[in-house]
Amino acid sequence: MVGWISYAIVATIQLALFSLGIKWIGVFLNWAGPAVYAVMIAMMTALWVMAGSDLFSELGTVFAGGGDYPGGSLAAFSAVVGTMVAYFAAVVVNYGDFSRFARSERSMRRGNLWGLPVSLAVFSFLTLVITAGSSVLYGEALTNPADIVARVDNIWLTVVAALTFFLATVGINLVANFIPPAYGLANLAPSVISARTGGLITAAVGFVVGALWVAYIDNIGIASFVDTLGAVLAPLYGIIVADHYLLRRQRLNLDALYSAAPGSEYYFTKGWNLRALSAFCLASVFSVTAVWLPALQAWSGFVWIFGALLGGALHYTIARARKAVPAAS
Repeated sequence: MVGWISYAIVATIQLALFSLGIKWIGVFLNWAGPAVYAVMIAMMTALWVMAGSDLFSELGTVFAGGGDYPGGSLAAFSAVVGTMVAYFAAVVVNYGDFSRFARSERSMRRGNLWGLPVSLAVFSFLTLVITAGSSVLYGEALTNPADIVARVDNIWLTVVAALTFFLATVGINLVANFIPPAYGLANLAPSVISARTGGLITAAVGFVVGALWVAYIDNIGIASFVDTLGAVLAPLYGIIVADHYLLRRQRLNLDALYSAAPGSEYYFTKGWNLRALSAFCLASVFSVTAVWLPALQAWSGFVWIFGALLGGALHYTIARARKAVPAAS
């Protein structure tokens, strides 16, 4: 019962934040991100002090690698990277929903630098130290922060950790799972669906699906679910990149882009680019099959990369074979 109440509270607060607009979402994320880092650093420091010098030897063991993953440590690391890319596939495909609010291209590039490679490196370091510390103190490597908090058995730490988990959950959900579909629905039928209406639809559908799928995701495993999601979205990313950089040579006809007139450059077949859809469907079938076919299980962590490459290659080949793409003026 407590879990359902918490789920409803988080969903309600998330919807309320979205209703306030992108400015308030930005303010929330600017506070939530540093707060998560502050708690992670505090947790790392506490475990480091309690573990003492034994932490360094355990860190050496962690960095030395191990396990029974096919292909060894490098293959395991690459598969994890592939799964992480798939996890953020929705954000990658819908990057324009966020980049259009940047003050300038320079600020956007600077934000990408600090928010992606630098932030990921720092967060990974904190995670490794915390995992090593938990292994020293509790005899096993705990990768879930909630499990570490439960072992400490301190009410104040539990409250702070719960608030941090809340901030992290709402922040990730807004960026990865809420804003992209809300704007996507609005773009699908702008005369009928506004961004706020798209958010309400997303909230309703997401609440039901999230409630029903918890048991299902627990059953199949979060990695398989994320890899499948990435396998579907990866070809779309590849098609967008191939179309913009290879076929159109980074040229856009802005007037035609916002025109729904039959015969305009981007009208295609009643608004649908059938060539791109064909490439998307073919590449998606391959990508999803690679996740679930036992013979290809070892490649499941790489399906996003293969799916993007295959989707882009198919789209380029089909477009060039059927009809040359006109250059925009």
